[in-house]
Amino acid sequence: MRILGVETSFDDTGVAIYDDQSGLLINKLLHQNNIHSKYGGVVPELAFRQYIYQVAPLIRDVIKKYNICLDSINGIAYTAGPGLSGSLLIGAAVSCAFAYSCNIPAIPINHMEAHLLSPMMENNSIQFPFIGLLVSGKHTQLINAHKLGQYEILGNTLDDAVGEVFDKVAQALHLGYPGGALLSQFAQKGELGKFVFPFPMKNNSGFNFSFSGLKTFTLKLIQQNLHNIQNLHNIACQFEYTVFDILRHKTYYAVQKAGYNRVIVAGGVSANLRLIHLLKSTFQDNNIVLYSPSVNICTDNAAMIAYLGFLYFQSESFTQNTDIFINPRWSMASIKK
Repeated sequence: MRILGVETSFDDTGVAIYDDQSGLLINKLLHQNNIHSKYGGVVPELAFRQYIYQVAPLIRDVIKKYNICLDSINGIAYTAGPGLSGSLLIGAAVSCAFAYSCNIPAIPINHMEAHLLSPMMENNSIQFPFIGLLVSGKHTQLINAHKLGQYEILGNTLDDAVGEVFDKVAQALHLGYPGGALLSQFAQKGELGKFVFPFPMKNNSGFNFSFSGLKTFTLKLIQQNLHNIQNLHNIACQFEYTVFDILRHKTYYAVQKAGYNRVIVAGGVSANLRLIHLLKSTFQDNNIVLYSPSVNICTDNAAMIAYLGFLYFQSESFTQNTDIFINPRWSMASIKK
């Protein structure tokens, strides 16, 4: 069985093929960073236009380059949400047209569910239920994952997501876009303990996050120290640690409340090794197993879309049609196949 995956949620174009016998066969991704970097963030209209030029040709090139027989593809999975409406619509339209022409089902995929389950593609021993921490450019969530397609949102960010905050701080430091990895590199030259940072919502009994106040505090601190490069390194170091300490604190609290011994951390920010080491140091001491995806599938990619499409195809828990479906605000709590 083979599933073709198409990812077009935001600004990257991804195409992948997952095979039930051989695993991930192909995973191709085209970035738009060179287009959006001059604006310090993604410009939706420019992203939409690029998808028009990229999606269908990338599918064609993958099939031709790797000599994939169309008859060997059993279904096509595409990102239906959440994401930018124009980006989602282009990917969905191309995918459904492909499915119709090949007489195979089109499977709409929730982008965040795909992130959450991406470690399962590399480790089939991971079992439900578990606590999931999703950290990306647009989402910071704690999830109680009961089973495939059944999720409870325990906590959400009340304002900025972690990835957004990282990009804003990196921009203030003139590091470039996207800023997450650049900020982490910059922070490695700093020392902890040189500045005292606030810890928002630490004593709040819920699982929600808030990072806008911490962002404002950090931006003001940067402005006050623009002419002292070592201070800027120290600020970046303390800022990054504080954000990760908040994530660790809330996630550990969620695990204790749920009574599980498994945690998955996924999304673009999970590529940060400092975050993974911090979480592991806490969880290993408490007999909790932490899973995270490989760096090459942490950020947006089609491999996770194809894999989740395979899981739904295998379970036969999806509607077999080629109707175009997108939901830019599709919550994991309302997934229905």
